[in-house]
Amino acid sequence: MAKNLYQKVWADHLVGPLENGQFQVFMGLHLIHEVTSPQAFGMLKAEGRHVFHPGRTFATVDHIIPTDDQRRPFSDPMAERMMAVLSDATEMHGIEFFQPNSGSQGIVHVVGPELGLTQPGITICCGDSHTSTHGAFGCIALGIGTSQVRDVLASQTLAMDPLKVRRIEVTGQLAPGVTAKDVTLHIIRILGVNGGVGYAYEYAGDVIDVMTMEERMTVCNMSIEGGARCGYINPDQTTFEYLKGRERVPSGAGFEQAVIRWAGYASDPDASYDDVVVIDGSAIEPTVTWGVTPGQALGISERIPDPAAAEGLDQELMTDALRYMQLEADAPIKGTKVDVAFIGSCTNGRLSDFQAVAAAIQGYKVAPDVRAIAVPGSVRCAAPEEEGLADIFKDAGFEWRLAGCSMCLAMNADKLVGDEVCASSSNRNFMGRQGSSSGRTILMSPIMVAAAAIQGAVADAREVFQLEKTS
Repeated sequence: MAKNLYQKVWADHLVGPLENGQFQVFMGLHLIHEVTSPQAFGMLKAEGRHVFHPGRTFATVDHIIPTDDQRRPFSDPMAERMMAVLSDATEMHGIEFFQPNSGSQGIVHVVGPELGLTQPGITICCGDSHTSTHGAFGCIALGIGTSQVRDVLASQTLAMDPLKVRRIEVTGQLAPGVTAKDVTLHIIRILGVNGGVGYAYEYAGDVIDVMTMEERMTVCNMSIEGGARCGYINPDQTTFEYLKGRERVPSGAGFEQAVIRWAGYASDPDASYDDVVVIDGSAIEPTVTWGVTPGQALGISERIPDPAAAEGLDQELMTDALRYMQLEADAPIKGTKVDVAFIGSCTNGRLSDFQAVAAAIQGYKVAPDVRAIAVPGSVRCAAPEEEGLADIFKDAGFEWRLAGCSMCLAMNADKLVGDEVCASSSNRNFMGRQGSSSGRTILMSPIMVAAAAIQGAVADAREVFQLEKTS
């Protein structure tokens, strides 16, 4: 019987049914960080338990770590305490910890793929909602809560309900200057922030097929923003080439055997789905948010929607969003003033993101009244100094920081002030998300953030950098 990837991975990792109607599923890889795991370790200690399979658990520090000075002790007492608890717990239980001095520290959803820990056909969980990122490799990757982190530490299994599967086919070819970030924002705009509830999303189609692995990670990263429990892309030659040579991936004959196994997890050509959505990729333009959810988005050439055209709750939500964002209905989003520009996060903080921006910004300068920061997603993203990436960003007027989550969620010192507007390459634009209760976030791709930083306002990167002519 034909199966899709989700069904194959589920079958391979199913332990059995539970009395409450859920199912116990084995977790092949457990990633942890300093925010959601210290409490889980505390629960284990209180219950007299130990980590069941420490060799399948890996830790990093990303959310609270400073991006200007990472020497211990951290200046923030709470951050230092969280770091100390994680350090002590991983040492006690024999868990590998990617600390700043390890050479592998960074955002959990960046370092996992970089090291080759993320592989096709496995189950992955992490106490972070954007664990869906790893689905780009053809695996089932789930964000979990703190009590579930405890459960996985103690049993290497997770209690969960099976999901329906929606196949999202993005057809055609993207226009020059349109990126993976635009694709995922467009999908969420169409299907809604709750459209994926109860689903795993399978991304497919010509547009997805030609994406690099890092672009695929961007798409899968934001599956959770569309309400999906996870998102994945079938493993193919692009996947295998990315993994080849990674330090946690088998080499030689072992790699060739792994490729055969990995390829077998891809959805069968005649697999069935609970729903299929087809989206014309050629119709997508650079996309930015205007409101306070990733679904409140529009193309750069469009005007801000008018709540009067909506009904009921939608009208109320749109009105509240415009009030918070201090935007006017039917006004162009292009030209909206920005105060801060942020390039980074687990969505768009990978080496290729910075390379693409660096290629465009040479010879340009950040507007005088804009504070612009570039924060690599990992130590390894920042390592290729021979490429001169840091110097290119600094010359253009960006601050080049150390690896971490930074202003994506502002759990360290990188925060908005007052009602500043931030052009951000991150994944959430919720009220207060970036550290100020009145701060405003406009999501967009890294190249669009760069364009906004240079213009001092939301701008079309295709025009600023003449991308239509050079791509």
